Amino acid sequence: MPTFENPAADADEVQTALRALAHATRSIDDPRQIYSVLGSLTSAVASMSQSLHQIASFHDGGPRKGEWVPEVSAKARSASYRVSWDLHRAGEMVRQVGDVIANAHEAEAMLAYHREYPEHSRPTTPAADHRIGL
Repeated sequence: MPTFENPAADADEVQTALRALAHATRSIDDPRQIYSVLGSLTSAVASMSQSLHQIASFHDGGPRKGEWVPEVSAKARSASYRVSWDLHRAGEMVRQVGDVIANAHEAEAMLAYHREYPEHSRPTTPAADHRIGL
């Protein structure tokens, strides 16, 4: 259950949920669920992009009084910059992935699924097979 206050616990839950989804989508018994799954993934990816940008933002600013800061050294500043850069970059990439998933979600809305039943062959009668004049 999401805490909305503990990022580490919520991230663990997301990982478990995505692992379960990966398992569940190995075989899709009812393709009518795809639309709903894509809609949920679109929202989830948007939230992931936002989270990555927010985590990166922690590393963007300089130290503020009373806040947590990395140790003061050139190596730590360099690492903090790298974390910020990589997470903002990943957040943008994930946002673009979300756009592509949203496009697939929109296209999926145009599909209607039905079960195909095997065609029953009509029984043939001798009169129906008899061709005159051949």
